[in-house]
Amino acid sequence: MTFQRIAIIGLGLLGGSVGLAVREYLPDAVTTGYDANPATRSRASERGLVQTVCNTAAEAAQTADLVIFCVPVGAMGAAAAEIAGSVQPGAIISDVGSSKESVLKALADALPDNVIIPAHPVAGTENSGPDAGFASLFRNRWCIITPPEGTDPAQVEALSGFWQALGANVEVMTPSHHDLVLAVTSHLPHLIAYTIVGTASDLEDVTQSEVIKYSAGGFRDFTRIAASDPTMWRDVFLTNKDAVLEMLQRFTEDLTALQRAIRVGDGEQLFDHFTRTRAVRRSIIEQGQDDARPDFGRSDHTGS
Repeated sequence: MTFQRIAIIGLGLLGGSVGLAVREYLPDAVTTGYDANPATRSRASERGLVQTVCNTAAEAAQTADLVIFCVPVGAMGAAAAEIAGSVQPGAIISDVGSSKESVLKALADALPDNVIIPAHPVAGTENSGPDAGFASLFRNRWCIITPPEGTDPAQVEALSGFWQALGANVEVMTPSHHDLVLAVTSHLPHLIAYTIVGTASDLEDVTQSEVIKYSAGGFRDFTRIAASDPTMWRDVFLTNKDAVLEMLQRFTEDLTALQRAIRVGDGEQLFDHFTRTRAVRRSIIEQGQDDARPDFGRSDHTGS
């Protein structure tokens, strides 16, 4: 099973990158797209993010055999409702959201006659909008597919093949397990980054702009994460709140232990902890999920 007609709802960083990747790696597929923002639709058409930019989501989805929602997770239900009654009954409905249990429910409620197979390409940048997408975004990145129980394995395989064609490595897991894993690897780090950068911003009056002027590498890395799309991350925290709160409690306990080690001068505990976390960084590089260079191997891909 291969997809011939792909509809992309939401044409920002991820939706645009999906469209450009399909154009490059699956050139025989026909792509349609829609975005609620007229300016985004116009720019998407100029950049050729999809072959046809439609004026409604229903129009974009009506002939598709694969529909991918690339909208904030809090908007999934409303976006799916826009294509109800228009999408083909046999079409597979998927997404790119960062939380999966809530998305599965929202899509299934809106489109009960369709096969829903949520997915999450673990890839992105701090940039957003139709100018941010690029075809190689998913190369050698993981895409986690979270089919509900009882999904036809052939349909899961078809969606896996689609993401593999775009260059991604594919892993399949349950929606609940995905949400727990991503709470610690993605959601909690973003929450910490937003907190640290917010604290620094609050201190600006006290330090007379020295926080920004003398930013060291660690703070700059946090600002990159904290520059991510605020709508997207607001929705992620609200839709995956149970897993996030569980990981946040664990983090708070670990932070308290380090606070105590600093207070009592326990250098051995600090050294052991830092040695263990350094090994995690090496493992990420060894698995090809980042680069050891000072800029982490990242470059500006915002052009067309």
